Amino acid sequence: MPLLPDAPAPGLTDEAVAASRAAHGRNVLTAAAHSGLLATLREVVTEPMFLLLLAACAVYSALGEGAEAMTLGVALLAVAGISVYQEIRSDRALSALRQLTQPRAQVRRNGVVGPVPVEDLVVGDAVLVAEGSRLPADGTVTEPNDFSVDEAILTGEAVAVTKAVGDPVFAGTSTASGSAWLTVTAVGATTKLGRIGQSMEGIVTEKTPLQLQVSRFVLRMAWVGAGAFALVWGINYAHSGNWVTALLFGLTLAMSILPEEIPVAFSSFMALGAARLSRLGVLTKQPQTVESLGSATVICADKTGTLTQESMRVRQLYDGAAARLVPVPGPLAPTAASVLAYARWASETEPFDAMEKAIVDAYATADPAGAASPAPMLHEYSLGGTPPMMTHVRQVNGATLVAGKGAVEHILAVCRPLPAVAAEIRRVAQELSGQGYRVLGVARAAAAGAGFPAEQDDFAWEFLGLVALENPPKANAAAVIQDFLAAGIKVKMITGDFPETAQAIARQVGLPGADTLLTGQQVMALSEAALQQQAPGTAVFARMFPEAKLKVVEALKATGEVVAMTGDGVNDGPALKAAHIGVAMGRRGTEVARRAASLVLVEDDLAGMVTAIAQGRRIYQNFKKAVFYVVSIHIPIVLTVAVPLLAGWPLANLFAPVHIIFLELVMGPTCSIAFENEPAEAGQMRQPPRPLTATFLGRAELGRSLVQGLGIAAAVLGVYYVAMRQGAPVPVVRTLTFATLVFSNLFLTLVNRSFTQSVFQTLRVPNRILWLMLGLTLALLLTTLLLPAAQRLFGFAPVPLAALGWCALAALVGAGWIEGYKALRRTAG
Repeated sequence: MPLLPDAPAPGLTDEAVAASRAAHGRNVLTAAAHSGLLATLREVVTEPMFLLLLAACAVYSALGEGAEAMTLGVALLAVAGISVYQEIRSDRALSALRQLTQPRAQVRRNGVVGPVPVEDLVVGDAVLVAEGSRLPADGTVTEPNDFSVDEAILTGEAVAVTKAVGDPVFAGTSTASGSAWLTVTAVGATTKLGRIGQSMEGIVTEKTPLQLQVSRFVLRMAWVGAGAFALVWGINYAHSGNWVTALLFGLTLAMSILPEEIPVAFSSFMALGAARLSRLGVLTKQPQTVESLGSATVICADKTGTLTQESMRVRQLYDGAAARLVPVPGPLAPTAASVLAYARWASETEPFDAMEKAIVDAYATADPAGAASPAPMLHEYSLGGTPPMMTHVRQVNGATLVAGKGAVEHILAVCRPLPAVAAEIRRVAQELSGQGYRVLGVARAAAAGAGFPAEQDDFAWEFLGLVALENPPKANAAAVIQDFLAAGIKVKMITGDFPETAQAIARQVGLPGADTLLTGQQVMALSEAALQQQAPGTAVFARMFPEAKLKVVEALKATGEVVAMTGDGVNDGPALKAAHIGVAMGRRGTEVARRAASLVLVEDDLAGMVTAIAQGRRIYQNFKKAVFYVVSIHIPIVLTVAVPLLAGWPLANLFAPVHIIFLELVMGPTCSIAFENEPAEAGQMRQPPRPLTATFLGRAELGRSLVQGLGIAAAVLGVYYVAMRQGAPVPVVRTLTFATLVFSNLFLTLVNRSFTQSVFQTLRVPNRILWLMLGLTLALLLTTLLLPAAQRLFGFAPVPLAALGWCALAALVGAGWIEGYKALRRTAG
């Protein structure tokens, strides 16, 4: 970020900040829409399971069953407590995430410039904004430096507006070029953006495919539950003639069918996954982004600062006057020194770009006295043109000098050297680029009169030479590329650099297909259909500009690829927004890039993307395990309630809502907490990406879960039937059946930890939370079996230990047969 020589004012004191905030409020557009706890409670009490429990509690009260009614009342509080805990846990994770991603502004207070959260700005603050940053509040310009603003968010006009001293600027707009000090005049709801009620933060994010799939699945199961409720109510009423009792058993079945754990698990997995990623240096704007990470099939990576190091060094100069290359550092002839000096004067006074920093450092080393001399800027032409160039008019030792630097093609176009000279310059530039150097052209012009032309190209330019900068690959770049390739993800380099430079770096980092190339001009010249044919097979895109980057991303998306795009500049914004997964650099990235992206890499290290994709795959994999678990365990519960009634067994309606709520209290935390904490399975980053449109419960997987559930149901109903045929009393049959179902839940949790590894392998995989949940489940079961008060509440009776052993054995067979299936698959594979 270019810093201006002097701030416009010392800024507010701490006392003045407090007084201004008291008078004008905080810099937030709207107050919080609701209290987090109240909103969570409102969501909990409107959940279907809560309403079913409430209805069952009312029925027990109507029947005069005070103990059962009180138990369900406690269960209501327990269900609400678990949901509130999960929501608070998720909200805390997201709150921490918001703190990390909160925009900050450079503010001068108490005579010191430093970052301040945007929402803490107050009227009267002196704020520094630079190219690519979003204006955080309304204000007036006090000291501009080639400052223009994109006000499209307010006016709809895409043309940037140049701002001078005293001009107003508005919150929500973006700095198109240059930098400026502003004095804040309005914050929050009193800004122009606040008054017209627009806010980028208020944009509703579309639901992801997985969210929609989960919603549709739960809705379908709710309709199934409603139908089953009506059927069971009708059959029970026909048998008993008591509509209240029939209602109670209908509610029992409806509760057993509804998979309300799945949406809870989804929100927990996404929020906690986002929090995990933030601790690993990857910030996500929306938790839902986490689920799409495992689908990425193409990474479009920038070169500078992403695959290559941020720091650069000037290594060679081409002296145009002598027509020879000169190594740097080393002694420089006057003409070669002039090339370096004009390159420095064409750079910012306080450079923020790595390339300009390298030029300034090289100049300071070659000519310490010259570097120490002031060279005030009289006029600036910002970076412009395709390919770009920039020009500064400076006063050096009393003389007015015009210095320009930029893309070699642009410099040659404005200097117009003889064809033979131009051909030699291009040859040298290509030779340097082929060695991996970044090459800039340098030119000078004479200042004519007091005024300056409107466009930088209109000066009478003279070619001086070339500057070759070394930008070596990062130490881990090749390893990161290999990690992506091993995960089945294609990598493409998209850069504004020379084709030869881009391809040289691509070869150094081991990018497959480094010889395949398209330039920005070639991309724009191709039709959409032609680009869709060529883009998938092209590895290097060079001399790219915003429109070309966007067109490539759209072409890859059109061919069915799931595109992740990395970027850090204003010109990357459109492509970052268009990509399925936009990834901005946290340190170098402009605010425009960070706002357009869905992920931010805090350390500007592409290895963070490998981490993010691995976490995304782990989260999706574990969510599917949780879903399989829920589906498999609900089937025996439903069948244990429905089959005896529909088959006309002598003992029907063994279970009541109190038994179902016990199972719900066990299944919910197991699903959303224990499975979420499962470590990644070995080899997940050696698997191809899942299709973005893949359902979380495909036909084959649903079939497997159904068969698992039927196996458990057979074991539970088998114990039920045998005990009934042996003439055991109803409390004993209920006890044995319920114990078998709970044991089945324990075994199902263990075998569902992996669908490839055996349970003996997964037992060695650490997951303390899972073992805690299993221990609590077993403790609750023993409590209901051994504690007299709990026995009476659940309608249980004492049973021999050997009988419980047979229940455990039946459960082991019903849930454990899947281990044989996994062994057969491993043998076949």
